[in-house]
Amino acid sequence: MEKFTLVYNGTVIDGNGGQPLQNGAVLLEGNRIVAVGTENGGDLQDALARVLVPSDVERIDAQGGTILPGLIDTHVHLMFEVKKLETQLSDPFSLQFYHAEKHMKKTLDAGITTVRDAGGTDLGVKTAVERGLIAGPRMQISITPLTITGGHGDGWTVSGADLSRQHYPGSPSGICDGVEQVRQKVREMLRAGADIIKVHATGGVLSPTDHPEYTQFSYEELRVMVEEAQFRRGRKVMAHAQGAEGIKNAVRAGIHSIEHGIYLDDEAIELMIEHGTYLVPTLLAPLSVLEQAEATGSMPEYGVKKARESFEAHRDSIARAYRAGVKIAMGTDAGVMAHGTNLRELGLMCDIGMTPMESIMATTKVAAECLGWLDRIGTLEVGKLADVVVARTDVLEDIRSLEDTNNIALVIKDGVVVKDILQQQAKVGEPSEQTGQFVP
Repeated sequence: MEKFTLVYNGTVIDGNGGQPLQNGAVLLEGNRIVAVGTENGGDLQDALARVLVPSDVERIDAQGGTILPGLIDTHVHLMFEVKKLETQLSDPFSLQFYHAEKHMKKTLDAGITTVRDAGGTDLGVKTAVERGLIAGPRMQISITPLTITGGHGDGWTVSGADLSRQHYPGSPSGICDGVEQVRQKVREMLRAGADIIKVHATGGVLSPTDHPEYTQFSYEELRVMVEEAQFRRGRKVMAHAQGAEGIKNAVRAGIHSIEHGIYLDDEAIELMIEHGTYLVPTLLAPLSVLEQAEATGSMPEYGVKKARESFEAHRDSIARAYRAGVKIAMGTDAGVMAHGTNLRELGLMCDIGMTPMESIMATTKVAAECLGWLDRIGTLEVGKLADVVVARTDVLEDIRSLEDTNNIALVIKDGVVVKDILQQQAKVGEPSEQTGQFVP
C-alpha cells in the first residue's frame, strides 16, 4: 500500500490562476495527488469528492504558508555556471559533473522540480537523476545546441583559442552549415538522447564573434530541424532567438518556443500569436551579466557591452509581447547566473506588467504546457505527479519573497520530500522520545 502524505494548513494556489484556497490541503498517495481541498476534522473536502484522510497519514503542517505546484524553469544549463576564463581553461573536464550535482541540488532547494535544459546536459546526467543516484529536478534535455560556424555556440575567438565546451560521445558538436549538415546534426542529437532540439537562430550576448541581431540559419535550415525532430521522434525545437528577423524565421519554420526575444517587432509578435509560439523571456540573463561583471569581473567585455545595449530593448519587447497575448513560460538561463537564484525571474516578469498570479502560472501551468507535460505536472490536480512546494510567505502579496530560498520551506518531487524546513522546525521544542525533555 502506498504511503499517504497530507500537506495542510496553507493557502493553496493550484497553478490554474483561480482564487487561492484558504485553509487548503493537498493529499498525496505515493507519487500522485489524490485530493486537493480544505482540511477540517480529518476530512479533506473538494468540489468533486470527500476523501477520508487515512489514520496513518504523514501530516506536514504548512504553517500558514502558500502551497504551490512544483515550479518549472524552461531554460537552464545545469552543467555549467559562468566562471572566470582562467578557471574555465584550467579546470579538469570531469569536474563539471561534480559541480552539476550541486547545481541540481540548489535548483531543487529553490522549489524547481522540473527543468528544460537548453544545452550541456547529457543523457547520463538525466539517467542518474531518474535512477536516484543523485538528487535533481525532472528534466528534458537538448544535449548540444545547433549553431552555424562563427555563430552563437561557436566558441572560436580571434586569438585562435576555442572556448566551446568539450565534446565527447554523449555530447556531439552542434556546428553545422547547410541543410544536409543540419539534418545530420539533428539526427545525432536525437541519437544521443535529446528530448528537444535547441538551435541558435541568432547571435547572442556572450558569443565572441557575433551580435544578438545577427540572423543565423536560413528558413530552409530551420524548417529541416523542425521536420526531422517532429516527424522522426515527435520532438519539438526551441530557438535561442534575439534579433527580429531570426525570430520570424524560427516562428515561420514551426519552432515551438522562442528563447530570450530581445528585439521583437510587431510582426514577430503577431506571428507568434498566430502560430501559438511560446516565449521564454529570460529577463534575468542580461541583468546577471551586468551584475557579475561589476561584482566579480567574470564576464568578457564584449558580453558586457552587448548586455548594456540590449537591456532596455529586452524589457520593452517582453512587455509588448505580454500585452499582445503571447504565451509566456518562465525560463532563466540559469548557469549564466548562479543556480538556485531562478525565482528572481518572477519579480522581473511582474516588472514588465504581469501580475504575481500570472508569473506563478508562467512557472507552473504554462511552463508545463510548453514542455508538453501538462498531463502530469504544472498544477495541483487529482492524478498528477506529487510535486508540491510550500513557501513561508504570501507570494501574491510579495512575489519577490520567493527569491530567498529560505522561504521555500518544503519541496516534494514525485512524492519524495527533497527539502523540509517545516518539520525540522516543528521538532524544535518537542519532548525527546528518550528523555521526555524538550529539545532546545
